[in-house]
Amino acid sequence: MKLIEPFCSGRELQSEIDNADPGDDLLIWWLGQSGFLLKSASGRVLFDPYLSDSLTKKYTETDKPHVRLTRLAIAPADLHAIDVVTSSHNHTDHLDAETLVGVFASNPAASFVIPEANRKFVAERLGCDHTWPRGLSDGESLACGKIIIYAVPAAHNTIDRDEHGRCHHLGYVVQVDGFSFYHSGDTLYYEGMADLLRPFAIDVALLPINGNRPERRVAGNLFGDEAAELAKEIGARLVIPCHYDMFEFNTESPALFMESCERLQQGYKVLQCGERLTVSRK
Repeated sequence: MKLIEPFCSGRELQSEIDNADPGDDLLIWWLGQSGFLLKSASGRVLFDPYLSDSLTKKYTETDKPHVRLTRLAIAPADLHAIDVVTSSHNHTDHLDAETLVGVFASNPAASFVIPEANRKFVAERLGCDHTWPRGLSDGESLACGKIIIYAVPAAHNTIDRDEHGRCHHLGYVVQVDGFSFYHSGDTLYYEGMADLLRPFAIDVALLPINGNRPERRVAGNLFGDEAAELAKEIGARLVIPCHYDMFEFNTESPALFMESCERLQQGYKVLQCGERLTVSRK
């Protein structure tokens, strides 16, 4: 099967990321699955990167093969000057040791933001000091220089908490340079979700659209129409779909998402892997 080619990749993508001047704008690259790079004048945030073939190799000889659909856009070690890296939960496409070891080798000063409930698991998977990651639970926030990160619950498929009431699955709202940016992680819609997010005045929402199909035997996500409706309900200026076109068994077309955004008059942009979007101030 022929792989989907990224819009931009390799050294060309690395050069574009490093040399692009955001000025007063916000620059966003989709790196595949739920991985995004955000660049503003005050720093760079890397959300949930999956930049390896670790899952394809792991499941090759099983009844749930993870056949890759899109060619890798960039090697982890080729991402530079990263200030913050996130993991929204423990699934490998959001917490990939092979990816993260490479990223942190090139960015040893970067902060790593995780759900506090997952600290022990994260330390074991990455082989790092358990005190090093910066943990959050819902309702909490932290600052990395001028970058402020707020944690909100994610339902994958339910809102799961540890014995201390801390969420295992999170979404993150990042505020930087006057922009408000929401990365949902993996989630379904839950009661009260829009009420939590609306006060942040989201400029850009990154939402999964691969849906929730039990026959896949993995936890599900929003379908495209649900992502469009959530974006509209929270008042997001723009919504970008993600978590599709990575694995053959767990993907959906963005057509339903696009049709729903058009129907709702919700601003949206469908990116190709490796493509950049410039978001200007209102």
